[in-house]
Amino acid sequence: MGINEGRVVIVTGAAGGIGREHALEFARQGAKVVVNDLGPAEAVVEEIKALGGEAIANKDDISDFDGAGRLVRSAIDTFGTVHVLVNNAGILRDKMFVNMTVDQWDDVMRVHLRGTFAPSQHVASYWREQHKAGTPVAHPRIINTSSPSGLYGNIGQANYGAAKAGIAAFTVILADELARLGVTVNAIAPTALTQMTAGLEGFVAAMEAEKERTGFDAAAPANISPTVVWLGSPESDGITGRIFNVHGGSISVAETWVAGPGVSKNARWDPAELGEVIPALVAEARPNSDMAGQSRNENSRQGL
Repeated sequence: MGINEGRVVIVTGAAGGIGREHALEFARQGAKVVVNDLGPAEAVVEEIKALGGEAIANKDDISDFDGAGRLVRSAIDTFGTVHVLVNNAGILRDKMFVNMTVDQWDDVMRVHLRGTFAPSQHVASYWREQHKAGTPVAHPRIINTSSPSGLYGNIGQANYGAAKAGIAAFTVILADELARLGVTVNAIAPTALTQMTAGLEGFVAAMEAEKERTGFDAAAPANISPTVVWLGSPESDGITGRIFNVHGGSISVAETWVAGPGVSKNARWDPAELGEVIPALVAEARPNSDMAGQSRNENSRQGL
């Protein structure tokens, strides 16, 4: 018996990479899985069946609102209900901002933001209907996929980082809105080597160096899935509105924006006064985080 025995799970973008590992691990933990992808989802379905599990493939475009509805309906029609939605699908269109095209911006926003919004709204509407009918779905879960680029920033990813930051905010807000239905909403910010990140030479080199140093393949996508599968289980009751950094064997909680050093007076500020006030506040404030979520020291902030 796994921790998701008998539960019905939708995983978007599950034909390869991290999504594939999510689908396989959910199946190992007893879930029935809807493997959604525009790519060869059937191959993952066959892997799940070889494990003795149940799964179906779905090729609907999750960034199309009606397609997202068909995805959720396919789970209900096939397995009778849906307990968990994992919004994993994504693309990269990296480019330095001054060279970024409108299409590169829009494509990333469409897949990541609308591709998270649309399935979430359809599944939340289903859960709301069941709740109003007096037959609430047990332990309903949404797990979204943010990124260190969205939480901490990364050069060349203005579009991707903005979309992933939006998903983090969406997670926090949706957790509050759906709490009355018993729905928990969380997100991960994963770091792993996949087909989507294989072209990032600096990232690949860093992952290879880490593996050589430790002997552990911390970049393997399979390392990300245990956290997601646990968040999708009944065991995660009470955990909601949180974003988790996940890499290799490491898990940490990404804390949201907080109000740092401040000053106030009982009058409107004159712009001429702020030449001393704002630099002093910035000097007192915690530096922005690096891509590992740690405070940058003075050298790193100066690019040394």
